[in-house]
Amino acid sequence: MSEERYVRSPILVVLGHVDVGKTTLLDKIRGTAVAKREPGTMTQHIGASFLPWRALEEMCAPLSKSVRATVKIPGFLVIDTPGHEAFSNLRSRGGSIADLAILMVDINRGFEKQTYEAIELLKSRKTLFVVAANKIDRVPGWEPKPGAPFVHSFAEQSPDVQAKLEELLASIIVELNKEGFAADRYDRVRDFARTVAIVPISAVTGEGIPDLMLVLAGLAQRYLANRLVARAGPAKGVVLEVKEVPGLGTSVVTIVYDGVLRKGDTIVVGGLEKPLVTKVKALLMPKPLDEMRSPEDRFLAVDEVKAAAGVLLAAQDLEGAVAGAPLAVAPDPESLEKVAKEVQEEVNAVKIARDVVGVVVKADTLGTLEALVNYLRRFDIPVRYADVGPVVRRDVVEASVVRNVDRLRAAILAFNVKVTEDAEAEAKSRGVAIFQSKIIYQLVEDYLEWYEREREAERRAELSKLVLPGKIKLLPGYVFRRSDPAIVGVQVLAGRIRRGYPLIARDGRRIGEIMQIQEHKKPLDEAVKGQEVAISIRGKVIVGRQIKEGDVLYVDVPLEHASKLLEKFANELSEEEIAILKMVRALKLGLVNSLPE
Repeated sequence: MSEERYVRSPILVVLGHVDVGKTTLLDKIRGTAVAKREPGTMTQHIGASFLPWRALEEMCAPLSKSVRATVKIPGFLVIDTPGHEAFSNLRSRGGSIADLAILMVDINRGFEKQTYEAIELLKSRKTLFVVAANKIDRVPGWEPKPGAPFVHSFAEQSPDVQAKLEELLASIIVELNKEGFAADRYDRVRDFARTVAIVPISAVTGEGIPDLMLVLAGLAQRYLANRLVARAGPAKGVVLEVKEVPGLGTSVVTIVYDGVLRKGDTIVVGGLEKPLVTKVKALLMPKPLDEMRSPEDRFLAVDEVKAAAGVLLAAQDLEGAVAGAPLAVAPDPESLEKVAKEVQEEVNAVKIARDVVGVVVKADTLGTLEALVNYLRRFDIPVRYADVGPVVRRDVVEASVVRNVDRLRAAILAFNVKVTEDAEAEAKSRGVAIFQSKIIYQLVEDYLEWYEREREAERRAELSKLVLPGKIKLLPGYVFRRSDPAIVGVQVLAGRIRRGYPLIARDGRRIGEIMQIQEHKKPLDEAVKGQEVAISIRGKVIVGRQIKEGDVLYVDVPLEHASKLLEKFANELSEEEIAILKMVRALKLGLVNSLPE
């Protein structure tokens, strides 16, 4: 007998840079006072709320008498996201359980660093999205029309203000184009499947909110019909947050995206070490339009929830649960082993443990771990080990294994997790670098900057140990001492000379080693092309016998140094220096009998 099927609510997420107005927008949509109760102006917690279809119709009423539904959806399940963490955790086998996303951009500031990070997440998860160009009320000269549709409010602005807004929108369109998306103002879009719709809004005045909801409703009806068909069978969900609840203990905020979850069901939850098997003790649901994390009234205890829903699930033995992990109902004892295997396979697909020269990655949730590893792939940064949890001594030992092969990969990238004291001490003693951040792009940027800085320092250190090419001429009339040591005036014809550099004659004879360099009686460590200086030469050399005034001498570059310079540091040398290196090497290999004057 086939399972009953129904159309579920689309799951909607909001992404955007810090302080772009995400919570304020959701507050406006919900009609609650969540944003005003937030500490500061940034979202601090994860939550979800249900927006019924009836409320959606009322919001869109100023633009049309009713939203004509080709697919009757119950409403939207709205996820509130602090940064991109919630979206990262709304994962299932590499894809996203989020059906739609609002990418918020400050219309006056345009794309910012976390905007690009959000775009990458949306691309990697292939999620349909709309751009909300927020803060139109801050466009110079804008006359607010609280609650009005954007198209109505825009029509009442002065030509100068309209032109300014069009200019700001154009810059957002350009950035989206660069990221591979065709885009336009929503009321000019002809094909929403090919063009990203941009809806100018103000989360503060409410302008443009009717337009935004109309576009979202239209996209859900037009393009998500097949995706929104859910089964009435055993539930599938994802853990959005693990939290301690007074009286309930460790509980999980779960987004159910398929099937029905019932009190008493046997569930399998992805854990750090192994799948957790337990029974649902309680299901707590918020009232419609009442935000999950801080409701005005208490949660309602329910016997079952049907996808799509955000539910607080209480059960025993959830201490090892991890955000971003799958949750599935095992309908009978026979299916338990199969369900547990599938759940753990999905967890293991994100974790990495392989014998490669790469960095160690730790994150607070399975979703952020997956997002971070994917972000590292963009920069071709190899990953040796990736897991959820704090940085512990074992992670440092793992990272130190690669130090002898590549010191710059002996690093740990820790996203939003703590580093234990013994791990810090071990890292210091083993020379392992630890990077910490609560923002993915910042974490990777910090590592890359350190990597480039250290690599350049290593290159400079290596280059400083190599003998560089040089060519000098003994100046006639400037013999200050004939031997022991010989002191002569020279002109540097090419390259450079340094204290300690060995010198050879054009026929390859070893002449001696530069002891000192002076210019106008002041000691120098080196002299470069064009300089005329006095040098002292240590060795069995007498001016007039082994060398004469007017002779040309070369720096004796060892073959190993010459090869390394040509292979690794050719971009640090002039064409003339490269030519000298090749000639000296040819002389040493017996390919030529003498060097040119």
